[in-house]
Amino acid sequence: MISRVFQDKTLGQLGFGTMRLPTLADGSIDQQTLNRMVERALEGGVNYFDTAWPYHANQSERAIGEALAAYPRDRFFLATKYPGHVIMSRYDPAEVFEAQLKKCRVEYFDFYLLHNVYERSIDTYADPQWGILEYFRLQKRLGRVRHLGFSCHGGLNTLEQFLDLAPDMEFCQIQLNYLDWTLQEAKEKVELLNARGIPVWVMEPVRGGGLAALPEEAERRLKALRPNESIPAWAFRFLQDLPGVDMILSGMSNMEQLEDNLRTFEAEKPLSAEERALLLDIAESLKDLIPCTGCRYCCDSCPLSLNIPFLLSAANEMRVLPSLNTGMRVEALPEEKRPAACIACGACAAACPQGIDIPAALAELAEGLAGLPSWAEISRQREEAERRDRERG
Repeated sequence: MISRVFQDKTLGQLGFGTMRLPTLADGSIDQQTLNRMVERALEGGVNYFDTAWPYHANQSERAIGEALAAYPRDRFFLATKYPGHVIMSRYDPAEVFEAQLKKCRVEYFDFYLLHNVYERSIDTYADPQWGILEYFRLQKRLGRVRHLGFSCHGGLNTLEQFLDLAPDMEFCQIQLNYLDWTLQEAKEKVELLNARGIPVWVMEPVRGGGLAALPEEAERRLKALRPNESIPAWAFRFLQDLPGVDMILSGMSNMEQLEDNLRTFEAEKPLSAEERALLLDIAESLKDLIPCTGCRYCCDSCPLSLNIPFLLSAANEMRVLPSLNTGMRVEALPEEKRPAACIACGACAAACPQGIDIPAALAELAEGLAGLPSWAEISRQREEAERRDRERG
């Protein structure tokens, strides 16, 4: 297993993510299959397991806790997260943390993250009324959290803002893959974290499965260079030797995915410059993007003062692979600043040096977002999951 040294710990670079666990026909977690996968993962050199409060309708922590309970505590590193991105009064940090320890059957967490820092939740994490940062800093001093970090789905500016707010964060988890290298400014985020000396944890290395299978021509070009490499393996190879990347999480839903990942992380096989360029070329071929350059001439013309470059960036993400994360960031805007607020006056398009039909692009974005669950609906579903969780005890 490829490994990386983080402070005093040696981590297998492949981490076991638990957001997409094996499930039964009724949607519940298949505990027996999970137990076998954990056993095989440990045998293969995986020693980092990542979970979170809301995963699998609040049952992921229980499931991985049960699976890991069969092993000595020093055999694995366990990480979970505080759900500050869905903060409500009942999410008292102490109450959540104590429940997580109980659900995971441990007395401490090796790694603990503030979950999903983005344009809306950053204010929650910074708000002293919740005392989130101070509470978890205290848990670190008490040894109940060994390493404190955060995950971030926000833009580059939000990431930088949070690093300024909490310079004591020890690691940062970001969405990173060869498609988002340019689509979501992942390259710039990695450079920022490297400059700050913050180790990088990777989530969505294959874009939720979107990079596990490619168009036939793209797969043919990759197979011509490495006939025995699986298509998902290319996505992992792109990340393995990036500066500062210590941990690459993969949400594995079955034993076949786990075995393929173990083969990929068995030994380092760095990409050549030609191979890396090919992956980035394939990434570009997957895009049908609006050619916005961010000049902001459109913003000067908009009577509603919409942040049009941000909205067009969101529209591009939706064109490539629709994502709840995109909807979440747009929902963080006031209602009058969202794409549906556009009155299609055309002033923006008239000012655009690229000739973009901006009203049409914003209408496309609004329609696409309308097809995704709203953050309010997701919160309602989580409330229901938590109610059932409390009833189970």
